[in-house]
Amino acid sequence: MNQPHYILLPVSPFFIAATLIVAFLLNLFPWGGFVGIPDFVALVVIFWSVHQPRKVGIGMAFLMGLLMDVHNASLLGENALAYTLLSYFAIMIHRRLLWFKPWTQALHVLPLLLVMQAVQLLIQTLVSGKFPGFLWFVQGFTTAALWPVVTMILLAPQRRAVDRDDTRPI
Repeated sequence: MNQPHYILLPVSPFFIAATLIVAFLLNLFPWGGFVGIPDFVALVVIFWSVHQPRKVGIGMAFLMGLLMDVHNASLLGENALAYTLLSYFAIMIHRRLLWFKPWTQALHVLPLLLVMQAVQLLIQTLVSGKFPGFLWFVQGFTTAALWPVVTMILLAPQRRAVDRDDTRPI
């Protein structure tokens, strides 16, 4: 069955800010010690870097990374560097990525998340001298698996009806 093509409305800056705040609050939950818990901030930063690269870019990724560094009490700049690289690479592939369906996009987002985690792993290993193991990378796979769901949720307020009716507001 052929899916309808939606014309997206412009995104509100308040909606972008609200999604970044909600993602940060989801990362604040005390489940950070468990293996495979997705990084919601990284997911939302990638999403907005792909869909709105002029509104959410490297600067916002750096700011969110600093907030995560303070929250995690990690080396200041560790997450900031990782999120900045993540946003940069997402902006680099954003035109190509938008041609694919969300499940295929998730396969393109996965290497970006793994590079981000490799940077974090390298910094933590160099600073502490301890290697946390390869289960560290499970988080990238779970975060990429959420990409289609996040895409559906975050694009929902922007969708315009296919059969436009003048009696409906949207």
